[in-house]
Amino acid sequence: MKRLTLNEEMCLIAIWHLKDGAYGVSIRRKIRELTGQSLILGTLYNMLDQMLRKGYIVSRPGEPTSQRGGHNKVYYSLTPGGEGALAHARRLRDRLWDSLPLNAFTRDEP
Repeated sequence: MKRLTLNEEMCLIAIWHLKDGAYGVSIRRKIRELTGQSLILGTLYNMLDQMLRKGYIVSRPGEPTSQRGGHNKVYYSLTPGGEGALAHARRLRDRLWDSLPLNAFTRDEP
C-alpha cells in the first residue's frame, strides 16, 4: 500500500470527522481546528483531486450556495481504500513512535 503524506492524512482524518458535511472549506476549517495549521485552498483542492484519482475518497455534488454566482458544493467521503490507507498510516506511525523511549525528548535543564 502506498504511504500517505502528512497532508493527505490530515485531510482524510478531517473528512472522517465531518462525515456527510465534508466539502472544501469545512475540511480546511477542520484541519485548522485539529492541528492549528491552515492549508491554502488551492493546495487542498489539488490534494482532493489526487486522492479521488487514487481511490481514497469519492465526491458527490451538493446544492449551489445562496451567494451571488454560487457554485455547487462538492462533498467528499472516504472509500474503503481511504479507510485502509488511514489505518495503515496509523499503524506505521504507532510503530515508529513506539520504538522510542517515553523520555526520548525530555531534557534535564540546569
